Amino acid sequence: MEDKKKDVTIYDLAQELKVSPSTVSRALNNHHSIGKKTKKAVQKLAKERGYRVNSLASALRTNRSKTFGIMVSWINRPFISSLISGVENAAREAGYRTIICQSHDDPAMEEENIQALHDSRISALIISLSMKTTHYEHFETLRDSGIPIVFVDRTPDLKNQHRVKIDNFQAAYEATEHLIQQGCQRIAHYGGSQQQSIYQERRSGYIKALEDHDIPIDDAIVIEADHLSAEEGTRLTEQILAMDVPPDGLFCANDTSAVSALQCAKRHGLNVPDDLAIIGFNNDPLCEIVTPMLSSVDHPAVDMGKVAVEQALKLLDDNSDNDFPMTITLPTDLKIRESTLRKKA
Repeated sequence: MEDKKKDVTIYDLAQELKVSPSTVSRALNNHHSIGKKTKKAVQKLAKERGYRVNSLASALRTNRSKTFGIMVSWINRPFISSLISGVENAAREAGYRTIICQSHDDPAMEEENIQALHDSRISALIISLSMKTTHYEHFETLRDSGIPIVFVDRTPDLKNQHRVKIDNFQAAYEATEHLIQQGCQRIAHYGGSQQQSIYQERRSGYIKALEDHDIPIDDAIVIEADHLSAEEGTRLTEQILAMDVPPDGLFCANDTSAVSALQCAKRHGLNVPDDLAIIGFNNDPLCEIVTPMLSSVDHPAVDMGKVAVEQALKLLDDNSDNDFPMTITLPTDLKIRESTLRKKA
């Protein structure tokens, strides 16, 4: 059996070049104290010999691994995958790698993953909370270790936290008002867990739009979902369509539940939007694939990820005075498509 090839170390490179290991290390890190000629020689030999940086050893020395931890709920949601893409691209440009964990909207799994990320010596954490997280003690370990945390989208209702978010209240208000302008008078709402502020804000925006247009609020069609999954979208739509007076409009707090609601309504022989106008939230790619195409709130996921990385990098910068906003709010926009357009131009 052939022996496994031994990894090349900085000591091997130093011996071959007849310089000290510390000189090799500094040259590989492009340190200003090493001359250009020496840097070039070290880097050339390292490439020829197939030298690879020992990230674990570096992390043990510095207690950091040049790695950002990303914690999200469900990787397979289009909004989340776009958010991750924004984080990953911006982190890579800054010289960082990423480790991605998902909580499956389970606070216990979120807590377990936070500990694993801490043990991996991440440099910073970017996190969108699980749907049902209401306690935040598990973040104290990171804070005690000086690891910056930037919350994105689903953020805690706590002071002095760095956040990147949108104006969920205003976005929901505009989405609901659009349905009203299309002639809807009985509008249902599928919201996420009211333990999370973003879903509280979306529900509040929906209710305020109804109030401002003198439309009665029926608690029976203001529904809190567990996960806003496709299965829930179908189940809840079956539920509201079985009512004596079913809704003629529906505002969903994500596109996953909105698309399944649209498909369920069609299976019941309803015309979307004339019988039931539907608008979602996030502007997932699926919105333009379904028939009729789904109206939605455009949620700048990639930009949110990028801005979160910028926040984390500022927090990691020892030379930064950290004099920047604790909360950054990015703009949203309504994407109006056939699922709500009742009025003809």
